[in-house]
Amino acid sequence: MRNMFDLTGRVALVTGGAYGIGFAIAEALAVAGAKIAFNCRGQSNLERAMADYAAKGIEARGYIADVTDEGQVAELTRKIEADLGGVDILVNNAGVIKRVPMTEMSVEDFRQVVDIDLIGPFICAKAVIPGMVERGRGKIINICSMMSELGRETVSAYAAAKGGLKMLTRNICSEYGGANIQCNGIGPGYIATQQTAPLRERQADGSRHPFDQFIVSKTPAGRWGVPEDLMGPAVFLASDASNFVNGHILYVDGGILAYIGKQP
Repeated sequence: MRNMFDLTGRVALVTGGAYGIGFAIAEALAVAGAKIAFNCRGQSNLERAMADYAAKGIEARGYIADVTDEGQVAELTRKIEADLGGVDILVNNAGVIKRVPMTEMSVEDFRQVVDIDLIGPFICAKAVIPGMVERGRGKIINICSMMSELGRETVSAYAAAKGGLKMLTRNICSEYGGANIQCNGIGPGYIATQQTAPLRERQADGSRHPFDQFIVSKTPAGRWGVPEDLMGPAVFLASDASNFVNGHILYVDGGILAYIGKQP
């Protein structure tokens, strides 16, 4: 059973793996034996991330690449193959959110969110799938969201992109499942990261932020998630333990999608 989760010798590319959810997933895959590659868009972020990986005792390779640029992604995969070998596991984690009411959002901002959160995963998957087909196996994990299922105020672009990513996940499964490629998604709930920190700040009177109170009340687990909550699901979906799991979105949300909430 232990061997089913062993990733020794496999090469994992975690996009946006410099911090937060991506870093936690990369750490988990490394502990399971995978060789880690990640990208970010700037040199300062790359250097900081390399120091963070080293502090964890993880030998990771970092590269500068924009996931929305097909040429840069092609070059990224070539470099990884030369340095580590062909990509066996792709985690499409790079993403962005802009919280703006729909009628106030510019087309440019909407397009940027879709480019990073949906077209980026398409470009990255397109780059690695031929090699996976050639080697006869592959794992693609798309970081979806509860917004793949639900709408909410101010996140029209994000919800549209993540809903599209859910369907891209299912379509990659449909097209390449016969080549022994499993493409699944992880849908995090509300995770305590740097990105969500403003939503958890204490108010001037010491009380909890209203959104913080709202999320905790809507989550049966009674808390925000932490990046470490995604480690086990990521290793499962990257490993042989999930070889007959395909086109599935695994929601890691503390039960929030299953819960209608308490009666007022």
